[in-house]
Amino acid sequence: MKQCWCEQPERRPTINQIFDQFKNINKGRKTNIIDSMLRMLEQYSSNLEDLIRERTEELEIEKQKTDKLLTQMLPPSVAQALKMGTPVEPEYFEEVTLYFSDIVGFTTISAMSEPIEVVDLLNDLYTLFDAIIGSHDVYKIGGGSLREVEVVGKQGSRV
Repeated sequence: MKQCWCEQPERRPTINQIFDQFKNINKGRKTNIIDSMLRMLEQYSSNLEDLIRERTEELEIEKQKTDKLLTQMLPPSVAQALKMGTPVEPEYFEEVTLYFSDIVGFTTISAMSEPIEVVDLLNDLYTLFDAIIGSHDVYKIGGGSLREVEVVGKQGSRV
């Protein structure tokens, strides 16, 4: 195509040379420009569908991560209501337990440890807390800081 625009006419390809190049591009098949354009559009459409499929899968993975985070932060019934866009009614618990925790000597431990060791320690500790909570009919409402505050309500004792 660039050769066709050459300023020197003798360097421009003839119509027969252009036709031969077009046949080479189409691998010897007899075709016309419209068929070639349609084939290119079909290929573009197929590539676009693949791209949309990939992005949809990525979006679904991110949605699952968001849903998982939401259900970790809130009771499942509240998380579901929020996802559906319905109002969440406040609940009343006749009894609740507040659990405060602090790691004695945490500042010293942190100063003498590598950052990844501190992260591993906290992860192991709070994973253990969560496992203990998970084996009872309770739900953790808050937490995640160094001075852990847990509000735990017995799920079956709502009033």
